[in-house]
Amino acid sequence: MTGSRPAVPFTADDYRARMERAARAAADAGLAGLLVAPGPDLVWLTGYAPTADTERLTLLVLAPGRDPVLVVPTLEAPDAEKAAGAPALTLRDWTDGKDPYAATAALLDGAGRFGISDNAWAMHLLALQRTLPGTSYASLTEALPMLRAVKDTAELELLAAAGAAADAAFEEIRKVRFGGRWESEVAADLADLLRRFGHSQVDFTIVASGPNGANPHHEVGDRVIEDGDMIVLDFGGLKDGYGSDTSRTVHVGGPTDEERRVHDLVREAQEAGFRAVRPGAACQDVDRAARAVIADAGYGEYFIHRTGHGIGVTTHEPPYMIEGEEQPLVPGMCFSVEPGIYLPGRFGVRIEDIVTVTEDGGRRFNDTTRELVLVE
Repeated sequence: MTGSRPAVPFTADDYRARMERAARAAADAGLAGLLVAPGPDLVWLTGYAPTADTERLTLLVLAPGRDPVLVVPTLEAPDAEKAAGAPALTLRDWTDGKDPYAATAALLDGAGRFGISDNAWAMHLLALQRTLPGTSYASLTEALPMLRAVKDTAELELLAAAGAAADAAFEEIRKVRFGGRWESEVAADLADLLRRFGHSQVDFTIVASGPNGANPHHEVGDRVIEDGDMIVLDFGGLKDGYGSDTSRTVHVGGPTDEERRVHDLVREAQEAGFRAVRPGAACQDVDRAARAVIADAGYGEYFIHRTGHGIGVTTHEPPYMIEGEEQPLVPGMCFSVEPGIYLPGRFGVRIEDIVTVTEDGGRRFNDTTRELVLVE
């Protein structure tokens, strides 16, 4: 894995196509344009991530039929010019002491409705509203939830490579000693392994032992892992700009009959969720398939979260595999399938793979065993 083929960088043409696609999607949604602040949307559209997200306004303006414009502080313009997508847009810089909102307003329809990044600073949005009181805004997740959802071939390759790297980390972590060590020590081992296998960013390394396993988002601490503990491992981050996220449940020593039964049930539910993935199915169908297995076995009240979430340049993004989400699956969508059972005060089990929709079903990006793994 450490010797895997380097990722091929995206080109200005790739970013130009993304910006054109986003502008068309905005028009189709009845928007006058999109305002994209620093964060994952800006990285995906332009390849640009400011060194620091500060109070100085940086904003990509996309409008149907107009060239993209990136408004940036003058002192950050040299960095913006180096972004891979810079040749596909116009830079408009502003200096300290000038009004960046007036400069941005000149690019906007004063009576338009715009999609704006979820993570845009409130101070910037409010200033734009004061400058252009006739405008209105909707979050990008609300207005264009599927903007980044369908991945192209290059993105799928990057996600597959990130999944393979996470798998390699699991194959190594299962060899280390768990018993008698703090959860935080094992979590540090996991983070080191993710980096060893190519991750530039580690987003989470959950090591939830014994009763802590009943908390799906347990924060690792100084609990000493004991013989007889069931342990939920959930870990991931970014490799070459694209996410990994996988969960496996391991056991120190021999499991009880109930622990093995619950693990087998979650494995069956995870398989059912995966088998429900196909073009045209609704996101909620994946959730329903996995949840039905657990509910029919009498554990429905202990499956306390959605079955999955999208993944791409972030580890959590739309679409979501949850009841009520009728968005149809289309080839190229990528998301987790991760049912679980959480028995308060006792133990938990979760099994998670990243899956992409293919022309006739689904493909997993995680291939490590889903059987209950015994560790020392």
